[in-house]
Amino acid sequence: MRWFRFHVAIITLIGVALAQGPISAWAQPAEEARVNGFGGFFFSAQDPEGLADWYFENLGIARAPVSYDERPWRQEAGPTVFGPFPATSPFFEASDKVFMLNFRTRDLDALAAHLRKNGVAVDIDGEVYPNGRFARLTDPEGNLIQLWEPAEPQR
Repeated sequence: MRWFRFHVAIITLIGVALAQGPISAWAQPAEEARVNGFGGFFFSAQDPEGLADWYFENLGIARAPVSYDERPWRQEAGPTVFGPFPATSPFFEASDKVFMLNFRTRDLDALAAHLRKNGVAVDIDGEVYPNGRFARLTDPEGNLIQLWEPAEPQR
C-alpha cells in the first residue's frame, strides 16, 4: 500500500506541475543563478569504509576519491527527481531515516538477482507504473534505497 501511495503522490506532483504550465513559465532563478545537477551526496555512517565497500560491491558505485588524481563515480545522464515529502509521509514510516536514495537501472530484474546473490533482501513492486518499475531495499545501516527502471529507454 505504501508503494501505491508513493507513486500516486509522484503522479500527483507531475500532474500539478503540468497543470501549472511550461516549466519556463515558473518563477526560476536566472540560468547562471541555479544549480545544474548533483555533485555528490554526503551522509554520516557508523562504518563509512564498510558502507562504501557495500555500495561498490552491490550497486557499482565507486568509492569517493581520496586524492585529486582519482576520478569520482560518473553517472549516466537521466531524469532526477528532487522531492521533499511531508514529515508524516507513510512512505518513510517503517524507518527512522529522513531520506531515500533512488537509483536508476536499465534492468531491475538483473540488479535484483545480483543483490539477492549477495544476500541483500530486495522487494520488487509487482505493479508497473506509467514511469516504470520499482524495488526497495536498505543498505547495511538501514538507509532506504529505491531502484527504478524507467518505462522509456534512457537517452
